[in-house]
Amino acid sequence: MAHGVHPPETDLLLPLPADGEQWDPHTIHTHYFGFSIPEAQIGAFLYVRYMPAVPLSHGGVCLFRGTDNVHVTDMEFLDYEVGMPWPQIDGNTIRTANGLQIEFLEPGRVARVTYTSNDGTTSLDVTQTAVTPLLARGHVMPGEELRHGLDGQGDVRPGGSEQVMHVTGELVLRGERFVVDCHAPRDRSWKQIRVERQGAVPVPPVGWSPMYFGPDLIFNQISFEAQDTGPAWEGVYQVPADRPSHHYAWVVRDGETHEITRVRRNVLEYDPDIFMAIRQEIEAEDETGHVYRFTGEAIATATIPAWPNASFHDSVFRWESQDGRVAHATYQEIWFDDYQRAMKDRFRVAAPQA
Repeated sequence: MAHGVHPPETDLLLPLPADGEQWDPHTIHTHYFGFSIPEAQIGAFLYVRYMPAVPLSHGGVCLFRGTDNVHVTDMEFLDYEVGMPWPQIDGNTIRTANGLQIEFLEPGRVARVTYTSNDGTTSLDVTQTAVTPLLARGHVMPGEELRHGLDGQGDVRPGGSEQVMHVTGELVLRGERFVVDCHAPRDRSWKQIRVERQGAVPVPPVGWSPMYFGPDLIFNQISFEAQDTGPAWEGVYQVPADRPSHHYAWVVRDGETHEITRVRRNVLEYDPDIFMAIRQEIEAEDETGHVYRFTGEAIATATIPAWPNASFHDSVFRWESQDGRVAHATYQEIWFDDYQRAMKDRFRVAAPQA
């Protein structure tokens, strides 16, 4: 089954309301880029969230190292602003007020991402070159699809894209220099209505797990833990038994893109402080009946401020395929307050008796 592909010009699609239009204030566009340096246990989260109805933006640079980043400010470097003005856009270049710059050298295929901190001790300069098509994605968060087109304004339909990139360049982290050479996903959304109202999205935690093992095996899915695994969300949410646990997944096998029809994600261990999955296994099946199995473990984790109304975490996972091949990539997970409270109860240690 052919997977939809977006045209290159969607990389620069950042519509604003026309004069007299009133868009839902929760309408967003996004650009996400990342990379990892596995041998140093470093992950990078580079993000711009555009809020066209206002218009404002927020985002910046999050660089984390190791697995002890419980609070946002624990990470190795943080320059992330909420309430920035609309970015400067000059041709194919987007620059935020805090200096994160995205230059689309070849829209749909090549992007250069740069940044230098105010004190000059931290900088990055990476070029990201596509190894997959600009695959079309409908939405990320469950519930967004129910709001597509509800604003009733503007000609641009909601959409999104994902693409795996070969990332090369350099990171200087508080004066320490690292070579960057990895494979990482990028993604974006445009004109999605991502509601922040409390209780608006009663859904279990969702996890995003892109993986690149080589040009013959590239896998990606976003799902909640399967119901038959005894998930941590059991008892917190009611999910119809016949509902698939994934809402978006694909695989590139031997150069061909296939739809994934079934995902079973089983979390084996949760971090006792930030509660995200740190050991898990995934079984998936594509539309031809081919089955894939992966096991993974986090080597770096962090709490990320991208969505302050939710608990959002990024990580670097070491994944292993069923034939023993290894991939390192981001694994991201998000959930809301009811699940957070349930996990606090689950991991709360009784105070010692006097």
